[in-house]
Amino acid sequence: MEDPEPRGLRLLTWEEIGQRNGRGAAPQERWLVIERKVYDISRFCRRHPGGSRVISHYAGQDATDPFVAFHLDKALVRKYMRPLLIGELAPDQPSFEPSKNKKLVEDFRELRAAVEKMGLLNPNRAFFLLHLCHILALDVAAWLTIWYFGASTVPFLFSAVLLGTVQAQAGWLQHDFGHLSVFSKSKWNHWVHKFVIGHLKGAPASWWNHLHFQHHAKPNCFRKDPDVNMHPLFFALGKTLSVELGVQKKKFMPYNHQHKYFFIIGPPALVPLYFQWYIFYFVVQRKQWVDLAWMLTFYIRFFLTYLPLLGVKGILGLIVLVRFIESNWFVWVTQMNHIPMHIDYDKNVDWFSTQLQATCNVHQSFFNDWFSGHLNFQIEHHLFPTMPRHNYWKVAPLVKSLCAKHGIEYQCKPLLTAFADIVHSLKDSGELWLDAYLHK
Repeated sequence: MEDPEPRGLRLLTWEEIGQRNGRGAAPQERWLVIERKVYDISRFCRRHPGGSRVISHYAGQDATDPFVAFHLDKALVRKYMRPLLIGELAPDQPSFEPSKNKKLVEDFRELRAAVEKMGLLNPNRAFFLLHLCHILALDVAAWLTIWYFGASTVPFLFSAVLLGTVQAQAGWLQHDFGHLSVFSKSKWNHWVHKFVIGHLKGAPASWWNHLHFQHHAKPNCFRKDPDVNMHPLFFALGKTLSVELGVQKKKFMPYNHQHKYFFIIGPPALVPLYFQWYIFYFVVQRKQWVDLAWMLTFYIRFFLTYLPLLGVKGILGLIVLVRFIESNWFVWVTQMNHIPMHIDYDKNVDWFSTQLQATCNVHQSFFNDWFSGHLNFQIEHHLFPTMPRHNYWKVAPLVKSLCAKHGIEYQCKPLLTAFADIVHSLKDSGELWLDAYLHK
């Protein structure tokens, strides 16, 4: 039985709430709204399990839909929210900002309720077990290849391809556990997540959580989505931001050539130069010792199993090659759904529109599903981040229907077209920057 709500709650307006966004007249105050209740997260945000930034991105806004989307045990979370409750919306105030599409918000919430009733948020654990088994089988096959055939060029390269596949597929599997998509209890997902991302990949769960949930909360929103932090240091992203950069006469890179140098600094981003060292710095600086321990087990296992077969130079070469394969696989798949889409500052539109304008899909096929970890259904994944991926195809027709009803484009394209659109969009935004830089 839930505790009764405190009496005498303040009645607040959207104008008052909007001013408590962590900026402006009251920079230390952060309020947000969930189901018409107003919560002061000014101090709590630092203790928020998902990280301070992801919850702060909704300061001054209605956070009902992201709250529902991200949390499994909502009743438990609400108990922790009670001390933060400071008021509620006045009776004459709408349940969300007046600027949002009322009918679309209501229709999406009806869709969410239908999805829950249909059981589409319930996982098939055998699916994930089989996926884990196929990863482990590939890992063993890679070692057996060098053990049996030796370390000559062909078995070495074949083993590297197998291990690169292991890293990519383990990346998709850790993504499932990180999104709480496999078990009904959050803590069970967190435990297995640490094993998959730490022991199978050598990366920290805390780092992934810190960045990835911000991306889902505000996809393609500059200064809120860390995935677009490449702008403006390396790339000019999105039409609006690229023109703004040009008008400001800023030039950190020759952006009009970014569609060319993308191949040099984009897909190889995860090779052991900057990124692999940064994640170690991240866990040490934040004292995430459990994550560090799991990461070390990956490297210890890798060296113990391959050092006797390859020697020091051989194993270092194998690591670099595996990371190169993994990096190209990861970057092309993850960027094909977002870089070609709308990128701008946060305009505080409704949850459905936020996700649809920042994501697109790739055609379904057995290969595309496997190759991308079902992230070819990026739209459905962003709308329902805890949904197990084997159910994306089931909800897709319902999402398409809602898009058609409200005149929202539902983009779905072939895989190679999606890859090409990354380069085309970079070329377009680079040309927009150059025109603004020279003539505005």
